[in-house]
Amino acid sequence: MDQRVNYYWEAVKEPLNLVMLGVGTAAALYSQNALALLAVLGLESAYVISAPASSLYRRIVERRQLKRQVEERRKAREEVIRTFDPREREAVEYLRWLKNQIYSNYTKFTRSRNPPAEIRTHEAMWERFVDFLDIYRRCKIHLRSFTRQTIENQIAQAERALETSDDKARKIIEGNLQILRGRLGEYDGIQRAVKMLEAQLQSIENFFGLVNDKVVTMSSVESIASLDFDSILSSIEMTRSILEETAPIMSTLETLQAEEAPPLRPQMSTERR
Repeated sequence: MDQRVNYYWEAVKEPLNLVMLGVGTAAALYSQNALALLAVLGLESAYVISAPASSLYRRIVERRQLKRQVEERRKAREEVIRTFDPREREAVEYLRWLKNQIYSNYTKFTRSRNPPAEIRTHEAMWERFVDFLDIYRRCKIHLRSFTRQTIENQIAQAERALETSDDKARKIIEGNLQILRGRLGEYDGIQRAVKMLEAQLQSIENFFGLVNDKVVTMSSVESIASLDFDSILSSIEMTRSILEETAPIMSTLETLQAEEAPPLRPQMSTERR
């Protein structure tokens, strides 16, 4: 849980507490009873001190905070989707529809109100798909702003200038060469990320289709468990880890922050047992 949560402030902001404090204070002031006002303030102080010390109250605050964070992530992701071009939005919405179809078909065919963890992971996988597509889109846009050949030409030009330069100019040219070689390395890194993201996006799309096919034609609940969920989940996590390591290429990857992103695996092994 986020350590910045102020449980005392959360206790003060509780609607019931504010109502009771307001009513008590108003009654004391209306009756001009100083003892009553002191009693109200004393009770408020006791509540503010004791409530945050309760483990039950802390869990309530943490669940509330988690729900708030989930809702904020959902809104932020929807805002990102609105920035996509029509083709990208179509891919996202199709996968959203397919995700809902998988859940709907499973509950309909099995008459189960509690789908297994494997089915529930599709929500997190869809979120990763949106995140990956956003990074893929930004990488492609960035790559269109310059070419590898342009950088290589500048490096060759600087190397030629270095051969005929004096000592003062040499330091400047060497510094420029270092920058250009760094840009070349970053360009190659972005290209590798694009290829990896293309493969990962296609993998998620195809896996959704496979699961839906399996759900529609399944003969037993166990047939869903036979699908290799572990491989696709491990692949997604590996892709995310690599992108986090190379995040400086495309600035901060807000939607992939480890402390905010929900887990892909909702305790599958525990439920199977």
